[in-house]
Amino acid sequence: VAVVVGALILLVWLLLDPHPIDDGTRPTTPAAQAMTAGDVLKPKPCYRGATAPFTPTRITVPGVTRNATVLALPRDANNVPEAPPISDVGKTQFAWAVAPDPKPGSDRGNALFNAYTWPDGTALGNKLLDGLQVGDKIIVHGHLRGTPQTLCYRVTKRDVIVASDGSFEYYEREGPPQLALIVCSPPRLGPGNWLHRTIWYASPMAS
Repeated sequence: VAVVVGALILLVWLLLDPHPIDDGTRPTTPAAQAMTAGDVLKPKPCYRGATAPFTPTRITVPGVTRNATVLALPRDANNVPEAPPISDVGKTQFAWAVAPDPKPGSDRGNALFNAYTWPDGTALGNKLLDGLQVGDKIIVHGHLRGTPQTLCYRVTKRDVIVASDGSFEYYEREGPPQLALIVCSPPRLGPGNWLHRTIWYASPMAS
């Protein structure tokens, strides 16, 4: 009887023992590790930029404007690219000169853009005059046959000219691909009459 009782006790102990001796043959479960939330992956806007001409629809200039609307407009009767409408909305928008002028992503020539400067300092042109310098970035968003496109530019030159002199450089179609952006700049001589134009030239950034 004593032998039977002892055997039963041994069997129960083996079955219920929560910490069996590890002889190296049994896999062990690693201790629980603290879990941390992973970083949210965000697409880089200048990664794999557009390599073909596309229609621009919005422009971001970091520190100046974000996703400003781009209006595709023709040249007027004087062969000058049209500007956005004179309104509270129009003063926040860019205008882009449509064909025959180049598109962003073209392999040569200037894609022509313009924006308003207002005497009260509230228009997009005023913000560009205050905040856009050589070395800054301009991000152009648009589409090519319905597919979203993005192309980043780096400002390489900021030029100030007398408005009455005009600028052949701004209208260049055969030179290296660039974004050319023009706004009126002080002093203001009267309604709609500004002495100078400020022009930024920007080159496509490598993807």
